Amino acid sequence: MLYDKDIREPLFEYLDETFGKNRMIEEKQIRKCRADVMMVLEEDLVGIEIKSDADTYVRLERQVKFYNLFFDYNMVVVGTSHAAHIKEYVPEWWGIITVEESEGKPDFYCYRQMQPNPRKHQPSFLKRQLTFLWRPELAHIQELNEMPKYREKSKKFVSEKILAKVEPQVLKSQICEALFERDYSTIAETIQEYKKAREKK
Repeated sequence: MLYDKDIREPLFEYLDETFGKNRMIEEKQIRKCRADVMMVLEEDLVGIEIKSDADTYVRLERQVKFYNLFFDYNMVVVGTSHAAHIKEYVPEWWGIITVEESEGKPDFYCYRQMQPNPRKHQPSFLKRQLTFLWRPELAHIQELNEMPKYREKSKKFVSEKILAKVEPQVLKSQICEALFERDYSTIAETIQEYKKAREKK
């Protein structure tokens, strides 16, 4: 039996080969649930739910609901015990990858290609994706688009100004680039510097 911990690293290698440039952000909070993996591509965000043979479908309906609110594409990676029935539990546009143990290691098979989330072009969709960004990252997007700094304004206010100013496809690329460039080792320092600069204003 394969467990989640057995699947992740080999899965990331498989997705590297399949998609090329990407970044994996694990255990991403989305509203009232947590996405196992958010895969950042150059112009899309992909939600990935892992259901190993040890998992059940108890929380899946709720997880699907929140994944559909935030990600341009979604996929579920399932152990062989779920392969026969998983399509009954996720929307038809979700990708499905099955994983089984072969010669002592996970072997992946694309059962169904992922398709675009039907909601991805709704204005509220980009607004939700902007919540993934930290305030200094939003500030950089403001700078890229020659916008006022709005240092004294809330994150919500700034996000709405960005949505009104920047073309959706341009903004999507800028969101993805910000997530590619994110440095978790220095973010606390970056946020502190931003707060100090804001206070000086």
